[in-house]
Amino acid sequence: MSIASNRTVQHRPLSFDEFLAQYGSDNRYELIDGEVFDLEPTGVHEQVAGFITQKACVQIDLANLPWLVLQRPLFRPPNIEMTAFRPDVAVIDEMALENELLWREQSILTQGTSIKLVAEVVSSNWQNDYSRKLEDYETLGIPEYWIVDYAGLGGTRHIGSPKRPTLSICRLIEGQYQIQQFRGEQLISSPTFPGLNLTADQVLRIRP
Repeated sequence: MSIASNRTVQHRPLSFDEFLAQYGSDNRYELIDGEVFDLEPTGVHEQVAGFITQKACVQIDLANLPWLVLQRPLFRPPNIEMTAFRPDVAVIDEMALENELLWREQSILTQGTSIKLVAEVVSSNWQNDYSRKLEDYETLGIPEYWIVDYAGLGGTRHIGSPKRPTLSICRLIEGQYQIQQFRGEQLISSPTFPGLNLTADQVLRIRP
C-alpha cells in the first residue's frame, strides 16, 4: 500500500519566523522542534482526510453550528518553541477567531481553545501522531483528537499485534485524553459529532 512519507527537508533547525518565510505558503510542510517535515500526502491519505472533512461539514450544517473545517491550517502552539503543526483536518470555532491575533493577517492559529476537533492521518513518521502531537494537543486543551491510521503503521504499543488499520479517538476528560479505538465494522463514537453514523472502515476508507 502506498503511504505518505513524512521526512525532514533541511539540515539545521529553523525558527518559526524562518519556517514561515521559507515554507509558510505551502501546506505540505510543518515544523516540529526546528525540523521541517515534508508531509508528502498520497492519494489515499488525501481521500481519508477529504472524507472526514466532508462528514464533519455535514454535521456542522445539520446542527447549525458556528464552526468551519480547515485542511492543514498552520497552527503555532503558544509556549512551544520552533513548532508549527499542520493538522490534516481541524474543526474551528469561528466565534473564537476574534481572539486569534495572527488570523486576519496571516491565517495562523495559536490557541487550542479555537479548535473543537483535530484529525491526523498517520504517515510513515507515526511517532509524531501517537506521541508528540497527542501530548501537545492534550496540553493545549483540544477536546477531541483523531489518529487515523488507515495503513496500520503505528507501533504495537499503540495499536496492538498483529497491527491493523485503526481509528483512535482521544477524548479530553479532566485535562487528559481517554483513548478509544475502533476497527472494522465497529460504529465510531465522537463526542463532538454524536450524530455521526459511521464505521471505522468507512472512516479509514477500507472497502469490504
